[in-house]
Amino acid sequence: MSARSSHFTSESVSEGHPDKVADGISDALLDAWLALDPLARVAIETLVKDDHVVVAGEVTSTAAIDVDTVVRRVIHDIGYTDPARRFHANGVEITNLIGKQPPDIARGVGHGLTQGAGDQGLMFGFACRETPELMPLPIALAHALTRQLAQVRKANEVSWLRPDAKSQVTVRYEGTHPVEVTDVVVSTQHAAGFEQDQLRAWVRGTLLPVALGSWHHDRIQTHINPTGVFDVGGPEGDCGVTGRKIIVDTYGGYARHGGGAFSGKDPSKVDRSAAYFARWVARQIVQQGLAETAEVQVAYAIGVARPVSFLVDTRGTGDDVAAAKFAAQFDGRPGAIIERFNLLRPIYSATTNYGHFGKPDLPWESSEAIHSSERSRA
Repeated sequence: MSARSSHFTSESVSEGHPDKVADGISDALLDAWLALDPLARVAIETLVKDDHVVVAGEVTSTAAIDVDTVVRRVIHDIGYTDPARRFHANGVEITNLIGKQPPDIARGVGHGLTQGAGDQGLMFGFACRETPELMPLPIALAHALTRQLAQVRKANEVSWLRPDAKSQVTVRYEGTHPVEVTDVVVSTQHAAGFEQDQLRAWVRGTLLPVALGSWHHDRIQTHINPTGVFDVGGPEGDCGVTGRKIIVDTYGGYARHGGGAFSGKDPSKVDRSAAYFARWVARQIVQQGLAETAEVQVAYAIGVARPVSFLVDTRGTGDDVAAAKFAAQFDGRPGAIIERFNLLRPIYSATTNYGHFGKPDLPWESSEAIHSSERSRA
């Protein structure tokens, strides 16, 4: 019997997408506090619309930072610098609604290896053999497209690209194996008056071959700026809010998601740190040859250090019991996760765009061998 044929689609958005502008500001503020105070407790939400930026949340820290300067730097670095547009780095009005973390939560969480989880919740990690970075192919290719758009724009290889963009990639599978890209959607902001036919020709002839690499072929069905003109983008075209791209940030829908966002949260919040830990454990299971695919769930109660549950699902590609036994040796307490990955440092702006996983420079993406003490317990 032949393997069942199916299609799976994932999307990505660029750093100039309004929700990613908000995520970028939240993560940059987190990094600014951690650079001065590694024990800072930070939970920042950002809203961007037209010429307004609103930052809100809770911060408890011995350090003081210049919030306005950080916000304007992020907007500038993304590329919103045109004073003729409503949303630009020097012209936005910034409203600061940041307060302090409630003391009862601060006391319940604490610091160090015995610190409790900063909130209740469930997190998932995932890894598979579809790509060298152990990510699902659809989201990896979708990120490659938006990342390439940003690189070309910032290198000024073309003059008409603007910061806001989205991509979508559909992959055909035979059974569990990806066999070809069938459809691609690219919507990219551009300079006013730029010809859509020229834009579409550039995407088909230059962007797709470079970004898709060996997965590119001439039969791909393309939808490029399908609604036509896209010269008003970013927060001028749509409201952006922190935490609205949680599927883009993870596995493109290919694995389950616990619902918690990442950006703007220090690592005492297990929404973030435990999701990184679960991804690392899933990677270890696949790298150790225990399965071709691994999905790991971990769950917490607020103020309690040890996870309340731990589950491994290899989706039929390995021995779930053996994989779970292997995974159980790793310490899932928030303090241990923070120590393992050295998370009390300003590394989070590097996670904001093009996914929190699959980037080799991030500590939870490390391919280093497990600790000898852990190996002995496996």
